[in-house]
Amino acid sequence: MSLLAPRSHLLNDLNVEAYRRSVTEGVERVAASLTGATSPFTGVTPAALAPVVDAVDLDRPLGDSTAALDELTDVYLRDAVYFHHPRYLAHLNCPVVIPAVLGEAVLSAVNSSLDTWDQSAGGTLIERRLIDWTTGRIGLGEGADGVFTSGGSQSNLQAMLLAREEAKAAHPTQLRVFTSDVSHFSVRKSATLLGLGPDAVVTIPTDRERRMRIEVLAAELRRCEAEGLVPMAVVGTAGTTDFGSIDPLPEIAELCAQHNTWMHVDAAYGCGLLVSPTRRALLNGIEHADSVTVDYHKSFFQPVSSSALLVRDGATLRHATYHADYLNPRRAAEERIPNQVDKSLQTTRRFDALKLWMTLRVMGADGIGQLFDEVCDLAGEGWKLLVADPRFDVVVEPSLSTLVFRYLPGQPTDPAQIDRANLYARKALFASGDAVVAGTKVDGRHYLKFTLLNPETKASDIAAVLDLIAGHAEQYLGESLVHAS
Repeated sequence: MSLLAPRSHLLNDLNVEAYRRSVTEGVERVAASLTGATSPFTGVTPAALAPVVDAVDLDRPLGDSTAALDELTDVYLRDAVYFHHPRYLAHLNCPVVIPAVLGEAVLSAVNSSLDTWDQSAGGTLIERRLIDWTTGRIGLGEGADGVFTSGGSQSNLQAMLLAREEAKAAHPTQLRVFTSDVSHFSVRKSATLLGLGPDAVVTIPTDRERRMRIEVLAAELRRCEAEGLVPMAVVGTAGTTDFGSIDPLPEIAELCAQHNTWMHVDAAYGCGLLVSPTRRALLNGIEHADSVTVDYHKSFFQPVSSSALLVRDGATLRHATYHADYLNPRRAAEERIPNQVDKSLQTTRRFDALKLWMTLRVMGADGIGQLFDEVCDLAGEGWKLLVADPRFDVVVEPSLSTLVFRYLPGQPTDPAQIDRANLYARKALFASGDAVVAGTKVDGRHYLKFTLLNPETKASDIAAVLDLIAGHAEQYLGESLVHAS
């Protein structure tokens, strides 16, 4: 087919029929892929797929969207990892709700940039309204504010930046950040990026429930001040990545008040509790935070990316403000023009807030919360299955929707061999494509992890995947015995 003139591909009033036709065809391809995915993954290896992608000559266009979609099936759609499948149980990836996908289609077509009012208009006001809605749900008060971000890592980075600037220290090397030993790695990464030095992050051990030990935190804060150091921030986690555990937020808030220390809550995972009809009390104490990270693209069932940083005192966002004459001159702030770039680490920024707006307007907050409650209930059922199954050791009863466990053979076996059996089981399962599970380390030992964020997953799916894991692990141990004999 001959190539069309380049202008024929521009989205404008002259080409709406081509737009409608192309997008509809794309939707049909995705719909076919969703209905045709009998497992979460095909098991394709990098060695098998890379040559297919490398063979594409990007300097020779195909000429139309139908041919491009045909090709896309081979390089992406057929072998994509599908989070909507009930046996995708691995990472903090959720199936997405249709109203949010509709919002994604609208925002990408209109292509607003949320840095300045004169690029977004109503988009700016929608984002600000959603920030106010979220701070209201948290309980941060009338002076609260915030901004959408690309994800929890960026939100945590900006929170640490604000905390650093608010702390009173003669030199950055005096600053200390306190966080649990199972908090997200972005806390440590943020400290490095902010130039605080390798000793800046003080790791607080956790209890049997994988919650920050408050008595150790209290002792470390006292020790910090006794040594002439400055406690810059305490990072409490509401939904740790590995365990879904929630730190004792009221007690952390009390200690932060005593030591005049910034309190940040990383609720990237646990933010779904803000709309839960039954579990909101698990977040008690979050209302005392100086800053909060939320990831709507985890427990609000939104497409990536959709995250936000919320702060108790909106004035602290000034630490991220820089004025450029061509973009957001100082006079714009004096004229009360709402430029979101004044609050953001990013300049050009997608209108990701529209996805959440559409979701709330179609489903409502209770609808989102009911879905999150379902996966938390499912995790409770999974925990009961694991506790009753002598083949597995489960670490902790879930607060949210995560289960961490590992296969244990029936006979005495070297712990290192058990580690290898669990690693093998995870890899073999992924290679088969039958299910996708995650892995982590607990007290130096290899464990497996289910992160349950799909309300369509059933207890029978969990039971079936556990049987597959046990089968792969037993196969590995059996083969190992044969080779050793």
